[in-house]
Amino acid sequence: MRVGLLTREYPPDVYGGAGVHVEFLARELRPLTDLDVHCWGEGTAGGVLRHRPWPTLDGANDALRTFSVDLAMTAALEGRELVHSHTWYANLAGHLAKMLYGIPHVMTAHSLEPLRPWKAEQLGGGYALSSWAERTAIEAADAVIAVSGAMREDILGCYPALDPAKVRVVHNGIDTSLYQPDHGTDVLERLGVDPDRPYVLFVGRITRQKGVPQLLRAVRDIDPAAQVVLCAGAPDTPEIDREFRDLFQELSHVRQGLFWIPQMLPRPDVIQLLTHAAVFVCPSVYEPLGIVNLEAMACGTAVVASRVGGIPEVVEDGETGLLVSVDEGAEEHAAQLARALDSLLADPEAARRMGETGRERTVREFGWDAVARRTVQLYEELLKLG
Repeated sequence: MRVGLLTREYPPDVYGGAGVHVEFLARELRPLTDLDVHCWGEGTAGGVLRHRPWPTLDGANDALRTFSVDLAMTAALEGRELVHSHTWYANLAGHLAKMLYGIPHVMTAHSLEPLRPWKAEQLGGGYALSSWAERTAIEAADAVIAVSGAMREDILGCYPALDPAKVRVVHNGIDTSLYQPDHGTDVLERLGVDPDRPYVLFVGRITRQKGVPQLLRAVRDIDPAAQVVLCAGAPDTPEIDREFRDLFQELSHVRQGLFWIPQMLPRPDVIQLLTHAAVFVCPSVYEPLGIVNLEAMACGTAVVASRVGGIPEVVEDGETGLLVSVDEGAEEHAAQLARALDSLLADPEAARRMGETGRERTVREFGWDAVARRTVQLYEELLKLG
């Protein structure tokens, strides 16, 4: 079975959950299929073909640059029997390959453009183009994979023309042999984090979606003895970058033990940070699933997260962490985050039990091998139909 896997992100250029998903899915698909990965970048090696935006579009709107990559991917997909695209950055390539070569197109929806209106800040008029590309691809796809049950409902709500029978739920996964507790402290010491003081940890991009402003407002009110570690980078726009910096500077005047790590850390460093955190926080206002919560749970850490999207399918309220509402607005969201964080900081034994339960759940229910098997079963169904 000759499969083309299409994505923007692929190692070493991974900055979000979709990139993590494709990295591990590709690893598990290789023994099961003849796989080529098409991604952004330069060079070809080991079944990975990298494509860069056309130089004539340097400085143009990012949506136009993306479409040029999609055209290059499409041209390189001749001979594949099926294509599988991830995110709007690659969906159009999958759709064009379906039409040009007469092959099935599977797309995995990691997020939906209609539910991310703040992307207009980043893309300007390009947001209309990204929305068009996603709609065109998803409505014509042979199958759509939703990474959570909540995501399936969102897909059908945003795209009512889509046949519900085409939408399958295949949860994101986690490699629990890679993501497991690391009790060393060398990374903490190198970063200046006191291993003997509890800390709250955030790992994610600086975007409206991730609820970072609410988090910064929340940690003003938590136990002053707790440290706060923010692994936060890749801001969507200069505006949200400035907002983050202003809030961080304001917070640094009233709290000690506040750390901002803007660069992307190597995975082993993140694993050690996750392991030692008293609590991991995911304040997202929109999250189809949230792989980072699985990563924290696999490292044995309790999670405080927003009750949105697919997060409740991962974080069991009261069992592996605490969930807070986003429905009452940003101010109340921040207040609930602060209360939930404080409750676990004040009860380390409860946090420890939740962390152990979370680790057990990730091992039991979220292996990438199972994700790959379910994905290949879908490929086989479509190829038989063809």
